[in-house]
Amino acid sequence: KFASIFLAIFSFIESIFWPIPTDVVLAPMCLAKPNRALLYALNATVTSVLGAVVGYYIGYWLSTAFVKEFFESVNMIGTFNTVNEYLNEFGILFILIGSFTPVPYKVVAICCGVAASDVVIQSQLGISTWQLNIFVFIAVSLFGRGARFFLVAILLKLGGEKMEQKLHKYIDIIGIICVVVAIIAIICYILFK
Repeated sequence: KFASIFLAIFSFIESIFWPIPTDVVLAPMCLAKPNRALLYALNATVTSVLGAVVGYYIGYWLSTAFVKEFFESVNMIGTFNTVNEYLNEFGILFILIGSFTPVPYKVVAICCGVAASDVVIQSQLGISTWQLNIFVFIAVSLFGRGARFFLVAILLKLGGEKMEQKLHKYIDIIGIICVVVAIIAIICYILFK
């Protein structure tokens, strides 16, 4: 009866601090009511991005030192540093990658907020500040999270329980392949426009 509300809360907190991915709740709901699968995907997308905005502003408002201390205390400083390295290397594409793949999206959101608030970090990262703008972050997040959750919903709606077993086994590989294809398409577009 309250599954949609539970999904909304779950996907919201998953984008801030919860370690369990939203797919764990989304998949069974899509299997139970395939005719509502797309609505569930929309619910998960919107609430996940809203949670990511909260994560972004947590990083933005808290001092960089405090955020680093927090990630050290939960043994995720390596993940924090890796996300910053990838953010430096790929810029806005990494936000897309983080929103679609199993990279901890909460860390991507918080790191983007930290980088957006700290001029020193921006100069160290060497990326354009527009890539860290909250509206760009929201747009890219909607696209990436939507692609992930709608892919899960559509595959489960069409394939049922057999697809669920395969999806659990291959979701990370599917996500990485989709991101690689998107990056190649963007590079081709830039080179041949």
